[in-house]
Amino acid sequence: MTDKMFTRKRILIKDIYQNVDKYMETQFTVAGWIHNIRKQPPMAFIQMTDGSSSQQLQLVCSPEHSEQFQDVFDKASKGASIEVLGKLEKSIKENQLFDFIVLQLTVLGECNNTTYPIKKKGNTLEYLRQFEHMRIRTPIIESVMRIRNTLAKATHDFFQSHQFKYVHTPVLTTNDCEGAGECFTVTTQYPTDEKPKAMYRKNELFKKPAFLTVSGQLHGESYACGLGDIYTFGPTFRAENSNTTRHLCEFWMIEPELCFTDLTQLMNLSEDYVKFCINSVLKDNMIDLETLTRLDKELIERLKLIVGNKFVRIPYSEAIDILTKTEKVFEEPVSWGIDLASEHERYLAEEYFKLPTILYDYPKDIKSFYMKVNSDEKTVQAMDMLVPGIGELIGGSMREDDYQKLDTIMKDKGISGLEWYLDLRKYGSVPHGGFGLGFERLVLLSTGIKNIRDVIPYPRYPKHCKY
Repeated sequence: MTDKMFTRKRILIKDIYQNVDKYMETQFTVAGWIHNIRKQPPMAFIQMTDGSSSQQLQLVCSPEHSEQFQDVFDKASKGASIEVLGKLEKSIKENQLFDFIVLQLTVLGECNNTTYPIKKKGNTLEYLRQFEHMRIRTPIIESVMRIRNTLAKATHDFFQSHQFKYVHTPVLTTNDCEGAGECFTVTTQYPTDEKPKAMYRKNELFKKPAFLTVSGQLHGESYACGLGDIYTFGPTFRAENSNTTRHLCEFWMIEPELCFTDLTQLMNLSEDYVKFCINSVLKDNMIDLETLTRLDKELIERLKLIVGNKFVRIPYSEAIDILTKTEKVFEEPVSWGIDLASEHERYLAEEYFKLPTILYDYPKDIKSFYMKVNSDEKTVQAMDMLVPGIGELIGGSMREDDYQKLDTIMKDKGISGLEWYLDLRKYGSVPHGGFGLGFERLVLLSTGIKNIRDVIPYPRYPKHCKY
């Protein structure tokens, strides 16, 4: 076995910009896609991207090599892929650090500009949704996806640094967790006509109805009650006929679960996690953020405001008082006991406090069966984090850890089939709690993008599952 680690034969554009002195006056190979080509005979200039950075590399095809490039230029166009051997040299232009002088250039994949959907101008996000497989070739979507990558890495870094264990909860399940939205039913039936057919359980693979998961929480709880603190990070599914800019049928969720904890620690964890992720983006993706300010000029300052201030924390009842006393008129009337609408949540975070806001101690009648009831018997130890521009980012709670209490609640609500979940309270129960965060909403917050369909590679929403 060799000690040699994997190395690319090409140098990434990101590495060049981060190590200019290292590569200056040296020959090496780069590869990527032509973003723009400008011919000024006998010279030509190519702006190349390779996905590693928002920054582009300018390739200079000088006169002494012009003859060998003539055939290449006949094939080269926007979108074509190329491999280039060249030399990095200081640029003679004042506003440019360097040029990459081309010595050899090979077109690897030609691109027909008459049919290529990515145009030089007019690529709005709405237009690009028609070409989900090609839109990654644009600067805005590239930047969004690099930030998404940073947020995913930061998620693992944060929880691993606090000694949480990463648990893979099932995608196929027989429970609907908290009943949050319609479930996708999984069937192995193959009807021969288009008439609706009921599931025939005797022929089903699992012998009982199975669904795509809406949450990994219940399974996560079982592993937390052995490993101590865990987190999940995986796909979840909701068959809701919702066409808002904040909802998808398939999305990713992060769900930590802590044992031997309380609601205050849970709120501390949620705030620290969000700040850690945004700090990671500010540290590692500033150039991408600058690209995204074309759409949202206040993006960077807003992110700095979030990480630089303590989040507001108020009880649900206090939030209701604020909403009922404001002069702002809401479409949905406000009263104690309602499940806050998006307009209420955004008002609190965007207009009233102008900071991420954590509400806690919600009415028990509007929350899930597993949430721990407070001594007032009216509220539960639930918490929601509301953020500017989006509304709810995180929803969580302490879980009811008393067997008799949870058993009574489930019987009163007619919840069955979760005997295994009750076992967690029967055998060595502990105070525990957790929260769920929709990963795409975190990407929305971090990029300033307005529609959730633009922050996931292949969005699935009602009447749309294109590929």
